[in-house]
Amino acid sequence: MFSIFKERSKDSGSYARTGTLLLNGVQIETPIFMPVGTRGSIKSLSSSDIDELGYNLILANTYHLYLKPGKEVLDHFHGLKNFMSYKRALLTDSGGFQVFSLASLFKFEEDGVRFQSHIDGSHHKFTPASVIDMQRSIGSDIMMVLDDCAPYGSDLKRLELALDRTHRWAKESYEYWMERPNGQNVFPIVQGGVNESLRKRSLDTLQNINFPGIAIGGLSVGEPRPEYIRILECMAPYFDQARPRYLMGVGTVVDILEGVKNGVDMFDCVLPTRNARNGQVFTSFGKLNLRNEVHRLADGPIDPECGCKVCTTYSLGYIRHLHKVKELTAFSLSTYHNLYFMQSFMERMRKAIEIGNFKGFYDHWKNLFGS
Repeated sequence: MFSIFKERSKDSGSYARTGTLLLNGVQIETPIFMPVGTRGSIKSLSSSDIDELGYNLILANTYHLYLKPGKEVLDHFHGLKNFMSYKRALLTDSGGFQVFSLASLFKFEEDGVRFQSHIDGSHHKFTPASVIDMQRSIGSDIMMVLDDCAPYGSDLKRLELALDRTHRWAKESYEYWMERPNGQNVFPIVQGGVNESLRKRSLDTLQNINFPGIAIGGLSVGEPRPEYIRILECMAPYFDQARPRYLMGVGTVVDILEGVKNGVDMFDCVLPTRNARNGQVFTSFGKLNLRNEVHRLADGPIDPECGCKVCTTYSLGYIRHLHKVKELTAFSLSTYHNLYFMQSFMERMRKAIEIGNFKGFYDHWKNLFGS
């Protein structure tokens, strides 16, 4: 077993836990939220901003980096971290989610996926091996396997087909990666839609392969929250304690709370940064729309309890003004605040688990952000 994770503490009333993830000398405390830098940049922020915020692990996307800047550029710069001047740890998706989200441009084949670029219509193909090669060029500390994420509402036949592809490609990916691990790690992706039996089968199949961690895909893709929770609850008792668990594409406060309650260690989502650019920020008293007229004369910070440089420097009224006149600074300041909030939220959650107060923490934040 490749050992990259050590469990530190557990909540007595749920599956919530804290731990330490070690990736090539970078230590990451879990549960963790990872900001998304799809194309090698977290929108509106610099790499020094990310360092300042204290994020030790961020996410980038293989599909988008494959198209631009491309493998040749990333090889020339010896990986994305050098290219973007980011020195901590990096996780990359395999492009499997783009197969799901850009379905009209993709066609499944026995050994991979053919697709047209959404940029210029050019034709390409991903295979289990080629996406590992691309992630080797990116220099990811955690690489994801190519998988098949069936859309929500798929019938049993489509879900079974997705499981067959996902498991077959995971085994191929593992064997190819093992030829040259090169200090990188690979996670397989559990699929199965909202079918409990298929989810358990997928988890069992993939945990029987010696991957360093496990990812859960195909959730937060349109299913109602009760379905999301039910599937997490059905898997929670069967997670391998020795491996980190990563729930892909999940980033609302409530969904993270449910994930941690059911034993998930890692999360990523574009929502905190995308919402910030659209004028919605997260605070200690819930969500706040920066563009509302009521904030026009607000001379206090976004959140009086927040210690970020935005809240200690600028008034809510000023940031509202920037959004209303579409100044680019509005994006960077709001994004910085939201990522500071997410970092602080996860840190407080870890402390709550360690001191045995996860239930109180869960109840407090679910009440504030629940919908």
